Amino acid sequence: LATLLGQPGVRVLDIRADKDYAGGHIPGAVNTPYGKYRGPQDNPGALPAEAALSALLQAAGVDRDTHVVVVHGGTDHTDFGAAARVYWTLKVGGLSRLSILDGGTKAWKAAGGALETTAPTVTPTHFSYHYDHEQIVSTQELAAAVQAGATPLLLDARPKSFFGGEARTDAAARYGTLPGATSFDNAQFFPKGGTTLKPASELKALVAQAGIGDAPAVSFCNTGHWAATNWFVMSEIAGNTAVKLYPESMVDWSLSGLPMENQPSRFT
Repeated sequence: LATLLGQPGVRVLDIRADKDYAGGHIPGAVNTPYGKYRGPQDNPGALPAEAALSALLQAAGVDRDTHVVVVHGGTDHTDFGAAARVYWTLKVGGLSRLSILDGGTKAWKAAGGALETTAPTVTPTHFSYHYDHEQIVSTQELAAAVQAGATPLLLDARPKSFFGGEARTDAAARYGTLPGATSFDNAQFFPKGGTTLKPASELKALVAQAGIGDAPAVSFCNTGHWAATNWFVMSEIAGNTAVKLYPESMVDWSLSGLPMENQPSRFT
């Protein structure tokens, strides 16, 4: 990133909260908080309106040919999921020159990178955001595939306690996972306690060992956050172009009344 800063056509998007950004950010970075890329509190994985994303990216100076570098906080490995979800949102909206700063702001600072507190002056663009729905899996589409017995490999990116029906996020109506899903915890892609990804060779090996190097797959979690990490590793690093993200994930599925597996009994 140090060699890219200040180059024409490069835009750093800091997705931390306003107060964190104001306390010190990478020089030239523009603040577009993660919440702007998310749905409402009762369904955070829902897709924001195209008009809202257009306005957000226009104000940030992003155009179709901009090289966007997404920067997260780097507090823990789940911060990477936020950056991956933003990266995915930008990709399905037509941007193709995309990067994530591995380790985020914390790693930048630890490496001696400078921080500043003043927001840059940005020239707005006329970028128009439009979803490519071919890259997105909806609840309706997935429900139809489950009913027809024609689902691709369903990969649950959550910790095993969620997959096994022992835990749920507050917004979810029920415990459990998608019918026929396989547990594929996103934490495996990071060293224990680490905030940066394992080496690419190890990531590719983990994907290959799971038999999903090129197989059609759908990555999901509670709200499409942890699932975005799995999607990123499988798609952007391991090169599986047949993997898709289910953005609304288990919260929307659980609210729909559709069948689930690993639901605890009444006694449990």
